[in-house]
Amino acid sequence: MKILVVDDDLEIAELLEIYLKNEGYDPIMASDGKEAMSKLNTNPDIALMILDVMMPNMNGLEVVKAVRKDSRIPILMLSAKSGDMDKIQGLITGADDYVTKPFNPLEVMARVRSLLRRAENAVQDQTPDVLDIGSLVINKDSHEVKTSDGDLVNLTALEFGILYLLASHPNRVFSADDIFERVWQQESVVSAKTVMVHVSHLRDKIEEATNGDQVIQTVWGVGYKIEVNQ
Repeated sequence: MKILVVDDDLEIAELLEIYLKNEGYDPIMASDGKEAMSKLNTNPDIALMILDVMMPNMNGLEVVKAVRKDSRIPILMLSAKSGDMDKIQGLITGADDYVTKPFNPLEVMARVRSLLRRAENAVQDQTPDVLDIGSLVINKDSHEVKTSDGDLVNLTALEFGILYLLASHPNRVFSADDIFERVWQQESVVSAKTVMVHVSHLRDKIEEATNGDQVIQTVWGVGYKIEVNQ
């Protein structure tokens, strides 16, 4: 995922860039508001913005107002001002979260993950009630999975969650940590082996029900996906 970092303090920007890369994100850097708007226009797939308030050439609040005219991208604001009214102003303007400087980079990363997870859930809420993926029909409301022949595939709640996550984002690769945080709904504190075991059981059930259809693919060293031809 691409994360736009907007801060005119080079030291802070570089610190956030390092932590974001360590978390597996793709940081895009901007040093002022106008550059941030330009980066957003040329990178429509940016998933989240970390935005400083006090900047030259268009401050953070002005950027939020401009972005909110046509986008619901999650925005995490950074500010040296710690007063409640400053936080309230940022949130009323359209920011999703607010962190004061100096900050703990680990807290910022946790808030980034939380905002992305919230945005992911909002996207899933807009997913059609029924998904047709190859030989499977997935019903979001009833939590049922059937084959194209109408046979029920008996899955646990976690197995259904994994399948629905992958099916609602065809061709996108999810790491084990991504899957754990979105399906288990908590920070990833377990090894990738836990997710691997659940995916393995899920695959076995699908292949048995569909006479060997390999719906879930492994992208070695990265994660899992369901590939759908466009």
